Amino acid sequence: MLHVALLLGCAVAIYFACEWFVNAVEWLGVRLKIGHVAVGTILAAAGTALPESVVTLVAVLWGGENGDDIGVGAALGGPLVVGTIAYAVTGGMLLVSRHRAHAAGSATPAESVRPGGPMGIDTSRLARDQTWFLAIFVFKVALGLVAFTFKPWLGLVFFAAYGLYFYREMTATGEHASDEGLALLKFQPRRTSPTTPAVVAQTVVMLAIIFAASQLFVTQLEWAGPALGLSPMVVALLLSPIATELPEIMNAIIWVRQGKTQLALANISGAMMIQATVPSGIGVLFTPWLFDATLIVAGIATMASVGYLLWLLRTGRLTPGRLTAAAGFYAAFAAALAVTI
Repeated sequence: MLHVALLLGCAVAIYFACEWFVNAVEWLGVRLKIGHVAVGTILAAAGTALPESVVTLVAVLWGGENGDDIGVGAALGGPLVVGTIAYAVTGGMLLVSRHRAHAAGSATPAESVRPGGPMGIDTSRLARDQTWFLAIFVFKVALGLVAFTFKPWLGLVFFAAYGLYFYREMTATGEHASDEGLALLKFQPRRTSPTTPAVVAQTVVMLAIIFAASQLFVTQLEWAGPALGLSPMVVALLLSPIATELPEIMNAIIWVRQGKTQLALANISGAMMIQATVPSGIGVLFTPWLFDATLIVAGIATMASVGYLLWLLRTGRLTPGRLTAAAGFYAAFAAALAVTI
């Protein structure tokens, strides 16, 4: 019972910490005078995805006998979950928002906030991000199939790729983040314009809570797996990545609920870029980076999901229902894993 209570407690803590985090990160975007979308692709994504990169680094350097496997698994499992479950949850939330809005006789929040493509989002920018991700991810998987002497040095290519993406996002032209309509900062609820130290403090404190709660959630899953009759491998490849990606999923829920679909999807695409580059660079540098059949299947499922999303974006077929269908690729991976174990 204690383990169940801790699991539920961690999930609740992550949700509310994410709600305060997105509140702070939007104000941080205003203070830094960066593009509106970069708030999601860079600030929010870096905050929620970089802690997992630290976990990968710790695993491969000090993780002991199984450290390499844990690190490489995390580098593959993260993008798989974000590229399937996170998008599916966003689609599901959009369906719920649309149903409630129609019941109330008004436009959905997601459709009323910003002009753009289907669902009121900038589909061309999202498609560009996913094309970047897919190109890097294919290269990443290809490296896992071969062995050669200078392969570790190619880890630096992944860091350079993210550096280029970071520069492009931070210097992109377009609408800058604005404080118009922003909720008051939680740390300073009586100030219409919060101080910069308060914005930074709320961002850092919420990130610390998110990181701690996520790690405790993963620890509790190590108990839940055997209790449910699941093998440690199933827990490591199916359940643990969902736990570590909970912040991205929670951010998507919060932003869609607030009618900020563009930021929700930008956070996911930005997190995927970090997951495709930083943990991969660490893995290539410090491990043999060779994939077994399970990791190859995980890579194929991720590429198939992103390819499906790109098809929706390029052909103008993106809808909440079709976005929700991305979960099918994760389900297919789970089924394939059940057969191979």
